[in-house]
Amino acid sequence: MRIAIAAALAASTMIAAPAFAQDTDPTFTGFRAGVIGGYDIVRPGSTEDSDIDGDDQNVDGFLYGVELGYDIGVGGAVVGVEAELSDSTGKVEAQSTDPNFFGFGEVGTGRDIYVGLRAGVLASPSTLVYAKGGYTNARLNVLATDGTTELRDNFELDGWRIGAGIEQAIGTNSYAKLEYRYSNYSNANFEYSNGAITEDFDIDTDRHQIAVGVGFRF
Repeated sequence: MRIAIAAALAASTMIAAPAFAQDTDPTFTGFRAGVIGGYDIVRPGSTEDSDIDGDDQNVDGFLYGVELGYDIGVGGAVVGVEAELSDSTGKVEAQSTDPNFFGFGEVGTGRDIYVGLRAGVLASPSTLVYAKGGYTNARLNVLATDGTTELRDNFELDGWRIGAGIEQAIGTNSYAKLEYRYSNYSNANFEYSNGAITEDFDIDTDRHQIAVGVGFRF
């Protein structure tokens, strides 16, 4: 996570430094808010794959959420901060041939919180190409039930995210974007419905997302 944030900060500095002497570009400047949707896939990382034939261990679903951000456009560069709250419809049921399926058992993807930085350059006066990076915290909700009561326990995963995308200004106050994001979670704990939390343990879980978004600037 620290590496991803440091890389984003370095990129922001290198891109923005030569442009600060120029006039601010209002097209990509200011607060923004939007909605996102797309494809979400979660799977074990290379160190956790059970390698069972025919078992791809993917958990995929529809990604949806909201985002907030603040950007500064200076000349041909844009730097900013952003936050996102999302969820996903993905879920997986444990396989009888693999009781440790996916490394977490029978789970569904839950809420995902992301905070980070982004930096980019203008490909045209109304088109921004950017990279992003930061911290992500996600949940995997346990789906087990005794037929009457469903468990409300969950795994909570900590990790980092990097990504890249293209944003198109629509007029002066709205935008549309397309981006790819990769997340890796290396730390987790288990939280019971009564509030008890286990000690952290190591994991290796990957997440790939292709997202589209629309929003407004203020």
